[in-house]
Amino acid sequence: MLDLRERIGNDLLWMTGVTALVLDPSRTRMLAVRRADDGRWTPVTGIVDPGEEPARAAVREVAEESGIAATALRLVDVRVLPEISYPNGDRAQYLDLCFLCEADADQEPHPADGENTAAQWFPLDALPPMNDRFRDNLAFALEDRPEARFRR
Repeated sequence: MLDLRERIGNDLLWMTGVTALVLDPSRTRMLAVRRADDGRWTPVTGIVDPGEEPARAAVREVAEESGIAATALRLVDVRVLPEISYPNGDRAQYLDLCFLCEADADQEPHPADGENTAAQWFPLDALPPMNDRFRDNLAFALEDRPEARFRR
């Protein structure tokens, strides 16, 4: 990424991202992480590495950010996120692929990298404040429908 930014500067960069909605094995709790940059609680999110399968990226990000081993079960949502500008002036826009994942066992999460200050399980009926996109993603995932949702 740094090499690419050296060539394009702060110009808009199109990226593929993943959101991982991780449920515990009983499917009564969801994993959330508290972001170090703005303090918001979110599901695990991250960027797909070049050539990486998106479902594997979701599972990798869960392990990197929370120490939880998980399995991606299905694609829940596909959407283009609004353009964002970072404090250093870099601009990006993401195609976000949201996956429903399940923890492989009852595990205790922890902030496993510097991207988050906390990682914990929340009962599905007592989630921390999250933006509408994440709440919508979770509601759709809990409907347990086999198809992914797309914007038309």
